Amino acid sequence: MSRGSPDRPTPVDTRPIDLAPAARLLAALVTATGDGDLARPTPCTGWSVADLLDHLAVVAAGFTALARGEDDPGPGDGPWDAARREALARDLEATAVAWRAPEAWDGTAGAPGPELPRATWGRIALTELVVHAWDLARALDRPEPELPGDTLRACLEHVEVFVPQAPLPELWGDPVVPAADAPVLHRVVAVTGRVP
Repeated sequence: MSRGSPDRPTPVDTRPIDLAPAARLLAALVTATGDGDLARPTPCTGWSVADLLDHLAVVAAGFTALARGEDDPGPGDGPWDAARREALARDLEATAVAWRAPEAWDGTAGAPGPELPRATWGRIALTELVVHAWDLARALDRPEPELPGDTLRACLEHVEVFVPQAPLPELWGDPVVPAADAPVLHRVVAVTGRVP
């Protein structure tokens, strides 16, 4: 797959993607998280489950606002009690709803990050949902997430091109080489620096 170059950048796939399956699965894992799970370690280096939930709150607020063309209201704060976990689950599903709008995928957007095609931002949102569903499932000792093939393929196509040339490479770990016969989800998380 072509990585593009400064003279010939990789074309951006502008087709909308349904984020709902990944958002729904991640939301279910969030609500399955108990008070006793919050201190568990996650595959995100140095992050506990509570830290991961903090990040997901930022993801949900930011990507929903971006899709709607609104100012980011911020993630809110407070302890990760059952009520706040349920609210986060609803916010994650609202993110998928916001990205159903065709206009969410048109043009470019920058705030609060670098100026990128909105279609790229939508794929970044998908990656956040898919990869962190894997992270949270691992942290909770839950079965590996099962997602539709088209969701996983869209995510893999994105990370294989975007992660090696990401404008903020420090957000990802060093890629891991998966087994030759690794399933698509394992290939996705390996690109983002996780050991499947």
